[in-house]
Amino acid sequence: QVQLVESGGGLVQAGGSLRVSCVASGRTPSISVMGWFRQAPGKEREFVAAITRSGGSPYYADSVKGRFTISRDNAKNTVDLQMNSLKPDDTAVYYCAAKYGSMSYDPSRVNYWGQGTQVTVSS
Repeated sequence: QVQLVESGGGLVQAGGSLRVSCVASGRTPSISVMGWFRQAPGKEREFVAAITRSGGSPYYADSVKGRFTISRDNAKNTVDLQMNSLKPDDTAVYYCAAKYGSMSYDPSRVNYWGQGTQVTVSS
């Protein structure tokens, strides 16, 4: 089992920045991919960003490329998401995700979820 706990998030004006962090515990060496999804009210959960244990090129949704940066520290079992130039459309609950095996953009393939943290961007 793997447990994920998020922190960060909050309320920010459009154009501002926020950072969300996630720390994993439990059987973390078995996790290969860590990342973030988000879910806005009335919408499906969608992929935001992910990074593999090997530290290769991160993966980003087109909607956040150039604005969000994901980073991972395998020694600390953490994954962070730095969000810059935030827009009202970025408002959502952000979920930390962990997955065995290969990279996937599909939330149904995620093995473990955090409890979520709210990010609200005001216009």
